[in-house]
Amino acid sequence: MENQRILILNFGGQYDQLIARRVRECHVYCEVKSYTMTLSEIQAFDPIGIIFTGGPDSVYKDNSYHPAEGIFELGIPILGICYGCQLLAHHLGGLVTAAEQENAREYGKTRTFYDTSCLLFDGLPQEGISWMSHGDFMKRVPDGFQLAAYSGKCPNVAICDEKRKFYGVQFHPEVNHTENGTAMIRNFLYKVCGAVGDWTMEGYLQRCIGEIRSRVGKEKVLLALSGGVDSSVCAALFAEAVGSQLTCVFVDHGLLRKDEGDEVEKAFAKWDINLIRVNAEERFLKKLKDITEPEQKRKIIGEEFIRVFEEEGKKIGKTDYLAQGTIYPDVIESGKENAETIKSHHNVGGLPDFVDFKEIIEPLRLLFKDEVRELGRQLGLPEYMVMRQPFPGPGLAIRVIGDITKEKLEILRDADAIFREEIAKAKLETQMNQYFAVLTNMKSVGVMGDGRTYDWAVALRSVTTEDFMTADWSRIPYEVLDKVSSRIVNEVPHVNRVLYDITSKPPATVEFE
Repeated sequence: MENQRILILNFGGQYDQLIARRVRECHVYCEVKSYTMTLSEIQAFDPIGIIFTGGPDSVYKDNSYHPAEGIFELGIPILGICYGCQLLAHHLGGLVTAAEQENAREYGKTRTFYDTSCLLFDGLPQEGISWMSHGDFMKRVPDGFQLAAYSGKCPNVAICDEKRKFYGVQFHPEVNHTENGTAMIRNFLYKVCGAVGDWTMEGYLQRCIGEIRSRVGKEKVLLALSGGVDSSVCAALFAEAVGSQLTCVFVDHGLLRKDEGDEVEKAFAKWDINLIRVNAEERFLKKLKDITEPEQKRKIIGEEFIRVFEEEGKKIGKTDYLAQGTIYPDVIESGKENAETIKSHHNVGGLPDFVDFKEIIEPLRLLFKDEVRELGRQLGLPEYMVMRQPFPGPGLAIRVIGDITKEKLEILRDADAIFREEIAKAKLETQMNQYFAVLTNMKSVGVMGDGRTYDWAVALRSVTTEDFMTADWSRIPYEVLDKVSSRIVNEVPHVNRVLYDITSKPPATVEFE
């Protein structure tokens, strides 16, 4: 049985994926699509409700983004957020203008007052903080709409037409700064759209296993097992679905963290799968020799991965399917769904145009990281694997800045292991979502043993995040950083300086390359 669906139409807003996360947290399935979706495509998607995202434009401009004509006649509930709210007003007979002087222009945390007789705010406090970011406002509310919220500067913070089930809010309920924001979204989903909460990882697991079995039949599957959460969950999923038809190829490309290859083998010892560990360090390092540009590194590694899989597939006989652990943020950041390309992920944009398989299967491509972890728990993967530190497909190749050598990789492996050990000792693992060391391409002067040194600088990176679409740098206690720094410069040869990255995403990415 298909899950109920919420359609999120993206009008260029920065929080589209955050809206999706909030909807799924409420156990309702959703997908983010472009505002260019046609009316027939919307009808085919068959949503129980539609959410318009925010956006940087003004609805009254000639080249602004607008939804498909006829969308308001479909009889589907709509929630408009910020720009989405203004779209409702603009198309349904209201008037949206630029803020007059400073009146109605709002940015940041704003004291807001709610009409709790409106279903959107039912059962919630009558006042609270909302997160605003708008320079336009609804000067005239459309006929049939009621005012449902106001602030000190703006009289039209929220509107509703409960007969047609249209709701609009000038603020961003999906942002943590908005008090009870998730509860507002839940009210829209359950009290307006009639959601029943049928999106669970248990349900997804059973449906996905059935779909894989139907799709694969009696044919063989080759899976790229990196040892990370995504590929491991994908491996366990296919193991449950097709058993001995699955061969997992674990490519030890020499770009792994310390002892990681052995840990991966140990973790999958209990699974009834064909696990092949390929020692390809020399092969990859040869391909990467003198390569410094990060996108080129990713492309080379992605292509070489596929070549290795093809070779291993031929050894085991005809293999029709390649399985991959691609997840939703990978797709978004690789330029899908109208997003700007930030970097190519090796399992999305870095593959060669031609691969020697009938089809690539990516059962996780619409899941966020936390959903993948929960799916792993449902599959019975050990917690240390489910909560394994995120690790990019290209491995340490994109954490060694500049050219890659075996010596540099060993330096980075040792520094990274120390960092992770000290974080574990301090019991800080659950307070951050990703942390690792980077070997910069910078050497600097130092003093060790009363002598001058000229050696490498290691950078430490740690972030907290909900969905990896945005991230904030972690506030690691100074005493922990001090211990890490001291151990690295004393225990790791050719390192005389340790730096800590305090840049959030955006403007930076989580990885350096």
